[in-house]
This record gives sequence, C-alpha cells and structure tokens, in this order.
Amino acid sequence: MSEMDILSQMIKGTALVQLEEEYGKPIVKLSEPQAPDSSATIRNLPTDAMVIKVDAFRSPDDVFNGGNGECKRADYVIISEEKKCIIYIEMKRTKDGWNQIVKQLLGSQCFVKYCQEVGKGFWNEKNFLIGYKSRFISIGHTSIAKKKTRITRDAEPHDAPDRAMKIDWPNYLQFGQLAGLGA
Repeated sequence: MSEMDILSQMIKGTALVQLEEEYGKPIVKLSEPQAPDSSATIRNLPTDAMVIKVDAFRSPDDVFNGGNGECKRADYVIISEEKKCIIYIEMKRTKDGWNQIVKQLLGSQCFVKYCQEVGKGFWNEKNFLIGYKSRFISIGHTSIAKKKTRITRDAEPHDAPDRAMKIDWPNYLQFGQLAGLGA
C-alpha cells in the first residue's frame, strides 16, 4: 500500500482540500476560513499531492498548557510521495510576529510526526513518511490586492520552521519553487 493510500485512509475528507485543474495541471486554492478574502493559489502540484487543513485537527489544549506555543498549528500541509516532500504553510492576511509563525509551523510538523507514528503503529509501516524533505513557508499579505510576488526571506533550504521561506503578496506560486525544486 502506498503512503498516500495510508494517508487517505487515515485523514478524514473534511480535513482535506480538493485539488483543482488549470490548463490540465493540478492546482490548489488555499484560504483562511476566518478571512474569506485571504487566499493563495499554488500551481503545478504533483498529481499525488494531498493537502491537509491542519487547523481541522483540534487544538491539544485539553492536554497541554500552551505556554510555549505547543498548541499552535499552521494552516496547511502538502504531502507528495512522488516528490518525497512535505510543505508546511502558514498564511497571514497581513503579517504577524515571526516567533508566532515559527511556533505554528513547528506545531504542524508535530502533527505530521503524529501521523507518521500512527502509520508506523496502526498500519505497521515502519518507514512511513521517512526520507521526505520538509519545507516551511510563511505566506503574508494574502488579502491585499495582488502585487508582484515577493520572497522576503529566501533561506535555503527552508528546512526548519525558523528558516521558513517568507512570501508576501502570493500572486503566482508554484509547487517546485516552494519545495525547493526550482520553478
């Protein structure tokens, strides 16, 4: 069974964002439920990409105190077995403090690690989601009239929450660019 098949069985449909097509290629339109005018479109996704609304995962504040941000989560995670890549995305209508964004990205990474352990334990797949590149993205100014996309923090390879790629005015985003695969 492929890892994407396991994830499809594991994750409820209500926590997924359906891919669309543009010119015969997969795209995804991400938005913030609390701000309908806040959105970003990512083009040229791999055909096997799964987009998870991590905010659908209930906050663990019934268990954790939350004093260090351990109850926070970013908005979305995109996983592709074909590209062996996991992209963590936090969207902001305008902008927010960097420390807050880092904690949200870290919380989403914890969510994926939890899924990884569920796959290992309940699907008996000891290498579940092993060997995937992690990429962290902060997208800001999503509600402002679209200007030219500006990458204001282009840390390579943006493989940790505190080294996230920071993008403002997401006018034209491509999966390869976010995954560090080139445009």
